[in-house]
Amino acid sequence: MDSPLTDTPQLSEAHFRDIEDERLFPAMRASHPPRIVLLYGSLRARSFSRLMSQEAARVLSRLGAEPKIFDPAGLPLPDDAGADHPKVQELRDLVNWSEGMVWCSPERHGAMTGVLKSQIDWIPLSLGALRPTQGKTLAVMQVCGGSQSFNALNQLRILGRWMRCITIPNQSSVPKAFQQFGADGRMFASPYYDRMVDVMEELVKFTLLTRGNAAYLVDRYSERKETGEALIARVNQGAG
Repeated sequence: MDSPLTDTPQLSEAHFRDIEDERLFPAMRASHPPRIVLLYGSLRARSFSRLMSQEAARVLSRLGAEPKIFDPAGLPLPDDAGADHPKVQELRDLVNWSEGMVWCSPERHGAMTGVLKSQIDWIPLSLGALRPTQGKTLAVMQVCGGSQSFNALNQLRILGRWMRCITIPNQSSVPKAFQQFGADGRMFASPYYDRMVDVMEELVKFTLLTRGNAAYLVDRYSERKETGEALIARVNQGAG
């Protein structure tokens, strides 16, 4: 005879939780503008990933968000300086401040750039009790020197998952970026511009939906169980 679908002897009942509607849909919601930090992946004087990020920040402002763009110039390579380096502290403070992020990279040799990867590598999974990126929304974009590609986007999505972000479904890839911006650094009106607007609109919506309950969204049975077992072990050790 088959076991009923509620037969789960493997579960630790002490750490299993039913879904709590009041935590998933809190009555009190934050009213301040969504805080979004934007990272870009080139140090060139005419950096299209920077120009794209600036256009995205303008749209975010129009959507009621508060965007801040991190300038990676002067950021040391990971492990080539201490975490007390001023640029590292600036980056980490911005990420801690943020409720959502935008990562925009050029595609170089079929991949995201080291400039952007270094920024992400300087953001730890945890800082003491804080997890700087966990539960925060993320939008990914890339600019291409040639035909449209999605290699950098695919890598950024992998990193977003690794950093425990809520990476939104939409994304933006701009081919031949040098044709999409004028001498003044502004992006021309085009379907590629429209797609970027779509991505920022979706990012703000997801951020508004999740920022008030992000901690609950990423609360995990396995971590509750691990923490509980570690606590029991410490108590038992002290009692011995």
